Amino acid sequence: MYHSNMHLNELAKHMRTVGDESRLKILCVLFEKKKVCVSDIAHRLDMSVAVVSHHLQVMFREGLAVPVRQGKRICYELSKESFMSDLKKFVCKYK
Repeated sequence: MYHSNMHLNELAKHMRTVGDESRLKILCVLFEKKKVCVSDIAHRLDMSVAVVSHHLQVMFREGLAVPVRQGKRICYELSKESFMSDLKKFVCKYK
């Protein structure tokens, strides 16, 4: 199957973003829970809120996660991109 260079560049950028072990762990939490607050992810993964927040901001900039305000808390959910559904199939296969 032929993919345009732009599509392949975008895919490579997404893969670099999720290639970080901490971001993969965060991604797995988001796959399971759909929408999760930063502090809940930090507690679950035994990471600081600052570190989780940083990784989620990177994922947001790359279009992989979307922030959602719930009162005073910031939660994140996965982007609706088709890349995310493909990635879920791959990541969950090796869980």
